[in-house]
Parts: sequence; structure tokens; C-alpha cells
Amino acid sequence: MRELVFLRSGTLAWRERDAPVLTGPGDAIVRPFLAGRCDGDTLPLHRPVSRVLQAGMRLGLVDPVVGSICGDVPFRGPFAIGHECVAEVVSVGPDVRSVQAGQVVVVPWAVSCGTCPRCRRGLTSKCATTTRSTLAAYGFGPASGPWGGMIADLIRVPHADHMLVPVPPDIPPLRVAAASDNLADAWRAVVPPLAEREGGTVLILGGGAKSIGLYAAGLATAHGAATVHYLDDDPERRRIAAALGAEPVLRTSDRYDIVVEATSRPAGLRRAVRALAPGGICTAVGYYLGSGTRVPLMHMYATDATMRLGVSHARATLPDLLDFLRRTAFPAEHVTTLLADWDDAPAAYTAKTTKLVLRRDPERTITR
Repeated sequence: MRELVFLRSGTLAWRERDAPVLTGPGDAIVRPFLAGRCDGDTLPLHRPVSRVLQAGMRLGLVDPVVGSICGDVPFRGPFAIGHECVAEVVSVGPDVRSVQAGQVVVVPWAVSCGTCPRCRRGLTSKCATTTRSTLAAYGFGPASGPWGGMIADLIRVPHADHMLVPVPPDIPPLRVAAASDNLADAWRAVVPPLAEREGGTVLILGGGAKSIGLYAAGLATAHGAATVHYLDDDPERRRIAAALGAEPVLRTSDRYDIVVEATSRPAGLRRAVRALAPGGICTAVGYYLGSGTRVPLMHMYATDATMRLGVSHARATLPDLLDFLRRTAFPAEHVTTLLADWDDAPAAYTAKTTKLVLRRDPERTITR
């Protein structure tokens, strides 16, 4: 079978490998037919960062946790890439009860058991059962476990009763192509904070975590925010944000109840904190690799501000997210800026576009 492999910056290829098999009674084998490119994957795709990050860790300039996720030489190829997919269940182990062959499912990016204390608290991306280092995840290379990537003919999913989340029949699969990670990440950044701040005001600082910022803008509008400002210098993303109901802006001096920091830059982090209204919450969804990233703590103290950052716990979020999509027909697919053929993945995955989705079986992206 084939899987997509990252070789070096700008270069990917199909690689043949043995097909996965059921190794435990709770396993499933699934066939991905849609795969989204996570915003974070563009970091090694579009610039040669491996040696720079390695040197930065040695000099203490880059946080060493990067190595525990991506290897001692971070993002050094070859490794199987991709961690967002919608898939069809092919086979299940004898203990699997909640899914069966033929069902369409979302596969979360992080591998979790669903029963350990962390999973029961909703920290499914920090599962105590599956995590041997910092993460247990698809698509990050061997430092994050033996799971391979999701852009493959078949993948093995452990703890299938917990991990696999069925897609309701009335949701077009393309709508949930990013639900494994980026769409779920946007959900946690705006929906729970808005539930605590009914009619709150929201600012999205876009441009780094490109699709997450756009999903967040649309979700904030759909969940009744009084104001949703989307700040980004890219005209195409501003157009998409407007189509999702947000108001694109090029500058602002307002203060907001909720700020989503999606620039992935330390300066954006500081700007986001300073844009908070008293009692506001900032969720940072990007990578901040430096070991000395500065934030204005005294300003946070004086404003009574909250900052949240960390990996998204997609599996914990997916039931509420999918129920919302089923009830509202929220058009998350509008964030997709390039829909490419599965066989073209080695070239398409490197495209400089906001949100790439790979597909095979094109008819399944519309109806089932």
C-alpha cells in the first residue's frame, strides 16, 4: 500500500509499505478518502527548518520539547505526514462495538484510549495510556509514536470504540475534512469562551494558523458573538472571513472579550493579550518555538486576563462539533482553498494555499 512521506522541505513522495493489520481486539482498519493539511504542517513544507531547529535547541534558543515531538532533528525526513482525515471503516477487531465496516468516521489526530484519568477529563491529546513521550499522534514521525500518517491507503486505529467518531449521514464529508484537528481547534478557541460571555466580542488575529483563524471567525459569528473582527493582511482570507459572517479589518484599537491568536508569532501573542477587555480570554493556536517568548504578564495581571495555549483535544470536542454541524449546516468547507486529487498529493501538499484538502472518491464528498 502507499503512504505519503515527507522527505525534505518542498519534497514529498509516495512510499510503499506493508498494509496495517489488526493487532488487538479493539483495533480498526480504516481507508481515508479525505485528508486535510493541518496549518502546522506548512512549517517544514515551506522552509528548511530541521537544522535550524536542531541548532536552536542546542543553544537553548528553541524549547527542547520540540525535539520530543518531532525528533532530535525536528522534521527530518523521511516520515509519514498528515493528521486530518475522514475515512471509511474497512474492518474491526472482535471487541469493537460502536463502529462497523462501511461507516464514515473522523479520525482524531492524537491517539487516545478514552478511559485513563486524563482522557476522562477531556485531555485526550495527553492520554496516559498511549503517550510515551510528549504526544502520541499521526503524522509527526516516530518521536510521536508508530502510527504513521493519515495520507495512506489504510491506517490502523487503536481503541476504535473511543477513537472513531461516526459522521452523521446528513453532513457532507468535505465539511468535516479538518475536524480531526484544525476545525476542532477553532471550536475550543471560541465556543466555550462565548458560552461564558454571551454576546461577547471577538478578535481573530489571522495569518499563521491560517485555516484555524478562519474557522474560528465563522464559528464565533454562528455562536452569537456581538462583534467578530478578523485581522489579516491577506485579501483572500479576508474575503473568506467576510463570507462566514466576520468583519475583516486591517487595524483595531478596540478591546475584546475573546481573542484568538493565530499569527503564530510572539509579536502576535503580545498584541492579542493587549487587545483583551477586562476579564477577557486569549487562546493561542500557533507554534511558539522560542525558549524565551515574552508575554506582558503585568498587563495581564492588571486586566485580569486569561491566556490559554496548548494542543487541541479534538476527540473530546468532536461530539459537540459534529452535532452543531448537523443542526446548522455551518459551511466549514468554504475555508478550503484547494481541493486536490489524492494521487497528486506529493505536489499538492506543498501548495502555498490557505487550506488544502485531498480527496479520492469525489462523489463521496457530496452525498453518500
